[in-house]
Formats: sequence, structure tokens, C-alpha cells
Amino acid sequence: MRRRIGLVLLVSVLVMAGCAEGSARPESGIIRVPQNAKTITEAVDAARDGDLVLVDPGVYKESVRIKTAGVTLRGTSRAGVVIDGEVRRANGIVVTASGVSVENLTVRNHTLNGVLVTGLSDENGGLARGSDGYHRLDPNTFPPLQGFRVSHVTAANNALYGIYAFDSQHGLIEDSYASGSADSGIYVGQCKPCDIVVRSNVAERNAVGYEGTNASGNMYVLGNRFSGNRVGLTSNSDYQEAFVPQENATIAGNLVTHNAEAASPAQADGAFGIGVGLAGGRGNLVVRNRIGANPSTGLVLGSSEDLAPQGNRIEGNVITGNGVDFAYTASARAPGTGNCLQGNEVGSRRPEGIGVCADGPGVPLPKAAAPRGVPFTEVASPPAQPELPDAATAPGRPARGLPGPVDPAGFAVPPADLFSDRAAVRS
Repeated sequence: MRRRIGLVLLVSVLVMAGCAEGSARPESGIIRVPQNAKTITEAVDAARDGDLVLVDPGVYKESVRIKTAGVTLRGTSRAGVVIDGEVRRANGIVVTASGVSVENLTVRNHTLNGVLVTGLSDENGGLARGSDGYHRLDPNTFPPLQGFRVSHVTAANNALYGIYAFDSQHGLIEDSYASGSADSGIYVGQCKPCDIVVRSNVAERNAVGYEGTNASGNMYVLGNRFSGNRVGLTSNSDYQEAFVPQENATIAGNLVTHNAEAASPAQADGAFGIGVGLAGGRGNLVVRNRIGANPSTGLVLGSSEDLAPQGNRIEGNVITGNGVDFAYTASARAPGTGNCLQGNEVGSRRPEGIGVCADGPGVPLPKAAAPRGVPFTEVASPPAQPELPDAATAPGRPARGLPGPVDPAGFAVPPADLFSDRAAVRS
């Protein structure tokens, strides 16, 4: 009898243990943190394709890796759900699976990146060697991640990048905020064709607001505010990443002003006071942007090493009130061809031939004096940001079929106060 009772108790314990082990994933497919799982990591590890991980307010001191396709990670409060690296952990959220959405939360105080979306993952879902630096990696060995969404995310005081999409395609970065990055607030790199949209974001108090390196083909940067950085926006070719040269991106309807913010981290090359910088790209369209009050240069178009700017179109922009409104700096080593400016409103500091195509070498741009910059940990906290509507009740949104229809024509020259209610640095 004792043996039978003991066996029954043992079976009961095992059954209870099995229930406890599986309790992180309810049948509803909605995993609540901390109700069903104590940590975000436990929740995403238990999630299956299509599940929603819904996180209640709190400071979560962990680095989260999402290795399961189709998961939605969402905070119930954008400012209240905080993944804090404590200046000890490298990354806040690392996505290495396709179709993942990250929504409505804050990532801060990481020694590398706030949110990293990348196809550079090993067979165990970890990061491939080289993804923490500028090593050129073979996209045939590490195929691009397919499908991602970063929406209503605040990335603050992260040492390298705020939101970083690398070796990824078919994505959307929208309605997010980035500050305090010593490289760039938002970065898209090594994709061709990208099929990525970056829209309606605010990046300020970064070394660079937005950077696109070797980001080519169906690459859209639309209706963002890149003001109050050291440099507003760059698009460039770089041999340290695959898919050289950068080509065929559309940059439309952005506000790129007052990029001379001393209370920001300094980038290694020390650039300062520039609105838009294009280097070594081909076939890009820069249209209907407002570029102003950048004390060095509003828009500079030049070479990158032996890569010449070719066939870029700069049309219908308002480029006024900058130290120099437009500068063409292609080198003798890589002289440009067919870079045409048409229909722009350019201030009194206008270059020769503003209405024609720029060919051959240009004139080097003197490097502006730059303040030293501040540590990323000392950049001021972000202002309040808008919440994702119905964050606590809306179903999960696997990031598939993105970015959806794209209409750059719908982005006019923005007003000078675009998204000023979300910004700390005022135009």
C-alpha cells in the first residue's frame, strides 16, 4: 500500500511538474509577463509561431533573443516596459528569426545595440561572429532574415545603434524614437534588395540620425524627423559590408534640420553640422525633404573610396539656411556622373549649376570643427512618445508580407515642426 501511495504521489508530482513547465505558454497563444513567465526571455523561448508575448510594466534586466519565427513581442506600456542593459549587457533585443515584431517598449543602456534584427545567426540561433563589428560577412553563408517589424519602440542611451537592421529584408521600422547612439539612431545595412521602409520615426541626440550602408533596392526612408543630431542622415557605399555599391534608395518627405547637437555622442570620424550626406551611391532619389539650419552643409554628395556617385537625383527639396546649402565633393579618383538637381528651393548659398547635372570631380568640403561630445550614458532621457493603439488587447502581428504598399508620392515637403511633440531638440 505504501509503495502504491508513493507511486501515485510520484506520478502526481511529475504531472504537476509537466504542467508547471508548460505553463509559460497558455493555449490562447498569449504569454503574459510576469503572469505566465517571470522573464521576457522565458516567455519568448516558450513561444511558438504566431504567439504574442505581452509584457506588463517593469524594468527587465536581461538581454532578450528571439529565435522563433512569427513571434510578436509587445509591451503594454511603451515607457513602462523597459529592457535595461545597465551598461553591462551588449544588446537589448536580438531578433534572429523571420517574421518577428517588436512593439511598444523601451530599450536602454546597452553597450552595443538597443534592437538588433539580423540574419547573422548560427545553427543554434545565436549571433554569428562579426555581427558586433564591421566585418564583411558572406550573405550566402548567412542568408538575410526575411520579414521584421519594429514599431513604437524607444531606443535610448545605447552605445552603438538604437535600432539596427542588418542582413535582413522585407521589414518596417516605424513610429519609433532613438537617441544617445554613438553611431546612428537607426541603421539599415547589407541588403539588396532591401524591401524595407523606415517611416515616421524621430532620431535626435545621436552621432547620426539615420544611416543606410549598402542598403539598396526598394529601400524607402519616408517622413521621418532627423533633427538635433551631429549628422542628420547618411546613405553610403562601404567595402566592409556586402553588396557594394549602395543604390536605388528613395529618401522622401523627411525633416533634416539643426544637426549640430553638442549634447550627443561623437562618431569616430567626427562629422558635425551636416544634414544629408550621400557617398558613393547610385541611382538614389532624394525628393521633397526639408533640409535646413545645418551649420556645415545641408546636403553633400560625394565619393566613397573608389566608388563614384552616379545617377543620383535631387528633386523638389527645400534646402535653405545651411552653412552651405549643397556641396558636390566627388574625388578625382572617383569622379561622379549624371547627378542631377531639379526643382529644388535652394537658399542664397547655392552652388554653380544648381539646376543641372554634376559630373566629374568636385570641391573638397572643409571639415567643420566639432565639440567633443558626451558619453552615451549622459544623453538626456527621451520625451514622452505615443503608444501603440490597443497594445494590451490587439492580437499579435507576425511580420509577414511587409512592408506592404509604398507610395513615396504621398510624402510632401514636411513642415518645420514635424513630430515636434515627440522631440526634445526643437527646430
